[in-house]
Amino acid sequence: MGDYDEDTAFLGQSGPYFWTTFFLLNTVFVSTGFNGLYIVFVGAAPKHRCLVPDVNLTEEWTEAIIPLAVVDGEEEKCLDGWLYSKDVYRSNIVTEWDLVCGDEWKVPFASSTLFVGYLFGSLISGHLSDRYGRKKVVFVSLAAQCLSVLLQSFSHSWRMFCIMFLFVGASQISIYISAFVLGTEVLSKTMRVLFTTLGAFLFYCIGYMTLPWIAYGIREWRTLLAVLSMTSVVYIPLWWFIPESPRWLLTQGRLEEAEAIVREAARKNKVVAPPVIFKESELGILPSRTYSMLDVLRSKNIRCITLMCLVLWMAINVGYFGLSLNTSNLSGDPFMNCFLSAASEVPAYIVSTWLLRRCPRKALLSSFLVIGGGVLLLIQFIPNTLQYVALALEMTGKFGFTMAFSIVYIYTAELYPTVLRNVGMGMCSSAARIGSITAPYVIYLGTYNKVLPYILMGSLTIASSVVNFFLPETLNKDLPETVDYLHSLCWPLGGDSSGCIEVYVSCVKAAFSLLTTRGRLLWLYRSLCFMC
Repeated sequence: MGDYDEDTAFLGQSGPYFWTTFFLLNTVFVSTGFNGLYIVFVGAAPKHRCLVPDVNLTEEWTEAIIPLAVVDGEEEKCLDGWLYSKDVYRSNIVTEWDLVCGDEWKVPFASSTLFVGYLFGSLISGHLSDRYGRKKVVFVSLAAQCLSVLLQSFSHSWRMFCIMFLFVGASQISIYISAFVLGTEVLSKTMRVLFTTLGAFLFYCIGYMTLPWIAYGIREWRTLLAVLSMTSVVYIPLWWFIPESPRWLLTQGRLEEAEAIVREAARKNKVVAPPVIFKESELGILPSRTYSMLDVLRSKNIRCITLMCLVLWMAINVGYFGLSLNTSNLSGDPFMNCFLSAASEVPAYIVSTWLLRRCPRKALLSSFLVIGGGVLLLIQFIPNTLQYVALALEMTGKFGFTMAFSIVYIYTAELYPTVLRNVGMGMCSSAARIGSITAPYVIYLGTYNKVLPYILMGSLTIASSVVNFFLPETLNKDLPETVDYLHSLCWPLGGDSSGCIEVYVSCVKAAFSLLTTRGRLLWLYRSLCFMC
């Protein structure tokens, strides 16, 4: 296929067409912010105690008669159920199905089912999008998200809640990946960076910041989910305003449809399109078959890129979602804590947008991985009397992970060629889901040792920063169209993936060394020296 950016250069780098598409696509990401983390409120455990028969007793007598007997090495459960405080939540899944004491594990399990849905959605959305088109998958996924959240609000049991959470996660990640790839391929080179950093992530953050205020106004979980499900309905009119990806149409041999979209873009931008935009001869070398996940692993260079990206995405998601889900464990008002956690991401997206225009992707990503992981390793050395310092370090870590989160998306999209981009993004997102599925249980380890989650997240993150240095640089490069283009990129490993195994062996050793105090301090010292 010919050079798409060169063929459409007459459109310019901005204009009404690009800006309209930019804002319409970004509004889609707001819904993912609404529905991504409502488990923070729906699954929060309010203050509770054993239910005592309704008799006229003082609070001291009430607590005195609650049995604390130990049976078979475990504390005996409340015989008459539990009484929950309604100061914060009128009802949620914890109060409705008594997910406390011996059943408290069901809350992180429910959180994980959302991310398992992310995993399934990542695996199938790339294939469906490459086969049927980016635009169709975006809107079908929006409808699926609306229906899934609505049905979840009618759950009659914890099991049904978890099952519906699978569909919520699958539809949500399908929206995100398909819309992200669509914007990457439709927008110009300049606006592509703006869309994939300040655009997509900032609009997601707008939804994320709005969620706690909606939850503050609606304290009953079923009504909250029903209201959130209806937010997807407002996107129906966008079907007639958001275009399909001309790049994808060309890979399918649909030249006339691609030209029609580009000519409409030229009309809106008030520029004159050439008589022939895409030559017929360009279609002669288009792939005659549909690419699958096996093709991502077939070529040496693609396989090396994929393996390294899998590690990066998994490590970043463990840290990002781990810290996001941990807001309910922080002291203070849970709604304000969630809002502040979301608001802390705004400067990260703004800074990453500015830096991605000027700085190499590898150096940026590794730097913020070191910052995010390094400060988490430092938390264990903060005494209990300085909790505000530990909180500040945790927010700094959230800033670093958010920066890395925004950078890795555009970096990965720029590494894969058009014919494999959605499949590759889907596979990387699948690895990310492994990290996000693990995140609730990593945070749950804090009930045994409060610094253990920070040690695990910090160690994995710093080890992944080493892997990143063996990827090719993509700054100021055109988006690759075919697999052959990757052979012209600058590879630190000498042009092929022969050094991948050695890199991974060294990274595994590094991860194990970080489990010791001396190893953590040594890695942190070396990383800071490298940054300086």
